[in-house]
Amino acid sequence: METNRRNLLLSLGAADKRKAWPLVTVRQVHSDIIHVVHSDSPGSLTLGSLTGDGLITDVPRIAIAVMTADCFPVLLADKKNKAIGAFHAGWRGTAQRIAEKGLGIMRREFGTLPQDVFAAIGPGIQQCCYEVGEELKSQFESQFCYAADLFHEVKDSDTVHQKYPLLFMNMRAPGHGDQCIRLHLDLREANRRQLVEAGVPQKQISALEQCTSCDKRQFFSYRAERGHTGRMMAVIGIRP
Repeated sequence: METNRRNLLLSLGAADKRKAWPLVTVRQVHSDIIHVVHSDSPGSLTLGSLTGDGLITDVPRIAIAVMTADCFPVLLADKKNKAIGAFHAGWRGTAQRIAEKGLGIMRREFGTLPQDVFAAIGPGIQQCCYEVGEELKSQFESQFCYAADLFHEVKDSDTVHQKYPLLFMNMRAPGHGDQCIRLHLDLREANRRQLVEAGVPQKQISALEQCTSCDKRQFFSYRAERGHTGRMMAVIGIRP
């Protein structure tokens, strides 16, 4: 694992004379806890000694990172003030506005303004594969005025449903409790929209469209692989 991380940093150019920069990570717990990495601390904060789901810093020559396997990594870069952030956004972190809060902490700590921020939303489980329950929709509706745009009803294409529809009939009135309709959440759009609402220009947000659950050859997917999978790392740093 350490060799893989070192090789990743070297391939990104995050090294001085072939020595990789210190890598700071967190022990992720699906929260909105964000840590500020100061100039006097990176050496003691490597290898996930902090608990939380976000990191921000203005210290050059260190790398901050989050791990994902369906959840979305969100990376922010303020080129004007040379400050960066890395956030792990599953549905819990997204509902708790972790990307928006991270942007706010960057403003408090480093003077970051949303219009100066460039954002990258990495690979995660897309709407096509992210089936959720009605209770999650209610939770998002209580937080976001645009929640209706994030949820989509998808008709189940299961061949068993199509071939034997009578097996799935119920006693409810028409239009109620249709077991062939599934609710899907667009978590990528939820994080993109959160950044837009916070003031980051749309043209400065890059969001990958690949689905980790669809493409298990290229990505790790906790849901598709039933928890028996690896993790991907999203890394960002500041060159001096």
